[in-house]
This record gives sequence, C-alpha cells and structure tokens, in this order.
Amino acid sequence: MRITSSITPDAVDLDHVDLLDAHFYANGDPHSVWAAMRRRAPLHRQDLPDGRGFWSVTRYHDACRVLGSHDDFGSEQGSLLGQLGQGDAASGRMLVATDPPRHTELRRPLTHLFTGKALAGTEQRIRQAVREVLAPALGHEVWDLAQRAAMLPMAVAGVLMDLPQEDWPQLVRWTGMAAAPEDPAFRVKNGPTTLALAHHQLFAYFGEQYELRAGTPGDDVFRLLMTMNAGDGRLSVDEVVVNCYSVLLGANATTPHTAAGTVLALLEHPEQLRAVREDPSLIPSLVEEGLRWTSAASSFLRHAKRDVELSGGVVPKGDAVAVWVGSANRDESVFTDPYRFDVGRGANRHIAFGFGPHYCLGAGVARLTLRVFLQEALPLIGGWELAGEPSHLASNFVAGLAALPIRATAQSGNPGQAA
Repeated sequence: MRITSSITPDAVDLDHVDLLDAHFYANGDPHSVWAAMRRRAPLHRQDLPDGRGFWSVTRYHDACRVLGSHDDFGSEQGSLLGQLGQGDAASGRMLVATDPPRHTELRRPLTHLFTGKALAGTEQRIRQAVREVLAPALGHEVWDLAQRAAMLPMAVAGVLMDLPQEDWPQLVRWTGMAAAPEDPAFRVKNGPTTLALAHHQLFAYFGEQYELRAGTPGDDVFRLLMTMNAGDGRLSVDEVVVNCYSVLLGANATTPHTAAGTVLALLEHPEQLRAVREDPSLIPSLVEEGLRWTSAASSFLRHAKRDVELSGGVVPKGDAVAVWVGSANRDESVFTDPYRFDVGRGANRHIAFGFGPHYCLGAGVARLTLRVFLQEALPLIGGWELAGEPSHLASNFVAGLAALPIRATAQSGNPGQAA
C-alpha cells in the first residue's frame, strides 16, 4: 500500500469515495481518504447503487472496539468486505467466520502448532525458503521481489500442513485469486468468476487431500483438524476443508506483501536501511514497523449485534462495519509521526494481525518468517535499486505490491551473512 508523504484531509471529497472498489487500491490514494475520515468522519457511511451499504471505521481505538468485542460485533455474516450482503457459506464452521464460544473451541487445539517448539522447528526451513527467494539477487538481472516473495509463506505453510511441494505453485495461484480476484494478474473473466473458481479449486483440493490422509498418522495442521475434538466432537469433512483454506489464505495473502513492502520502504528511506544494517539488533523493531507500515491485511468486516456507539455516531444493529487496519495503524493519536517509516519506533501497538478473539493464529510464524527474511536480505539491500515503478494490488482486502522490480547494482554480501 502506498504511503502518501503529504496528506491533505480537507481536500478529499468524502461524498464520492468508493472504498469497495478494488481498483482504487491499485491506482488511488487510500491513505489520504482514511486521514480525511479520521479527522472529519470517523464513522463514515457508504451506500451502493444496489442497495447495500457499510460503515467505515478508521480510528485506532474504534477499530480495536469493533474487532475486540464479539458481543457487539460478529463475524458470522462475513469477515471480508467482498462478502458484503452475501453472508459467508462457512458461517459457524470456519475460524474467521465464527464467534466465541465456537471460535474458541476451534482455535484452542491448533494453538500449539503455531507456537513454542513447533514454531522453532520451522526456522531452518524458513531460512532455506528465504535463500531461494533471494537467489536472483546474486546476479545483475532485473527480478521481481513481489512475485518471488509470494512463494515464501507457502514453504512454511506447506510444511505445517504437510502439503506436497509440487502443489505449492498452484496453491499460491489459487489463494492469490481468492485474495485479489479483481487484480489483472489473477482475474479470469471477472472478479466474481475468479473468486468462485478459486474457491472451487481450493475446496476440491483440500477434499482430495482429506481422503488421502484418512487413517494416516501425523502431527501437522491438516491431520490435527481431522482428529481434534472441538466442543461436542470431531469436525466434519467440510469443516476441515474450509479451515485448511482459511489457514492457507491467511498465510499466503499477507506475509509476502509485508516482506516486499518493507524492502521497498528501506529502499525509499536509505537512512533507515543504514541504521538497521549498522545495528542488526534493530531487526525485531524493523519487523514490527514493516507490519505497521504495510498493514497487509487491509480490512476486516463485522456486523453489529446491537446498536453500538463509536466515534462519530451509532452503528445500528445488523449493519456492516469495515475496519480499515491501514488507517488505524496511522492514527495520529496513537502513533507519533505515523507517516514516518522508523525502524527504531518504540511502543509500536499496531494491529496488523488484528485484535481480540480473531488475532491472527499465525502471527508468530509470520514474525519469524519476516525476521529470517530480513536477516538474509539486509546484507544485499544496500546494493539494490528499483528497476521500474512498483505496482499495487487491486484488492480491498490485501494491501500489497503486485510488482517490485529490483536490480542489483553492487554486491554487498551474500545470504546468510547477517547476524
């Protein structure tokens, strides 16, 4: 997501803003719009020609209230803006489309696979995947970091879910279609057709994998979903399939855009790159600033369970609310100088992984992946330059780069030399 250097909130005409339009995020300037909303309309209503409508929440504390209070705002009518007015066919069965207590029943058994020893055991695999992603950096040809990075989380999720490596490229393609069906790189005929095709392919794939795993041992995410107890009993085949889809989409749709977006920020802010290269102990802080800066999971949808008062007014019971994470992570009342990329930023309370019951299950995996990526990339980035204009993804769900062409102008190290 581009970060505007000069925000002019008073110049934005909020009556003609279309935050549903996926192409706005590829070609427009959402940060100027969000800045205007935070100042002038922190609870903004957009009505669509087809009769649908939604409220936008752009301030940090309002975003945390909507995401954190499942008694006031629910997820079961759809958690993505693209589902507005359509509901979610996986309601009550998939992690992101459930509310407590069912959400807790589904989430708790999975937690240990994304933390502790299980997480530490994936670090070497992540490092190998990072080195494969960065391999073109050792030459002088132009290469696309955004496209290369797309494979990075798949190498982690593929192992955690025990998915055959030969299937990974196609799974990356299908999850890209699901996350950004309007983007030219993924679109097949039109957005709805693309999304339907992606869902069909992914659900069919996981259904086939379920059959192959039936009765076989293993401690991966897939088999745990097949065998764990959640509430009164085991999950159905459909519940396993939709939750495998959710886990994979969450991994593939966000982490690569944070990695590529953080590199772009470092190239655009050479003094920050210099600071972290001179002091590698800043890498954890850089990871957090990269997460805040890119806010790759751009929006979440919720529905009001009762009339709820937020900054700027009241959301009526039943209405849809879009939480704009990228805006909350630029809220001037929470973040000092929020449009400054600062690798040493302290008290970085971003909500890039969400907030409340639906806080990202894979946050630890994502942080580890980004830390390893930056450890390996930092010795090289000083010898990189942009080889063309970066382009942005057409999506109202994922804020990311569709292309980031890079050329190495000088070799400043090799992967594996960072501390």
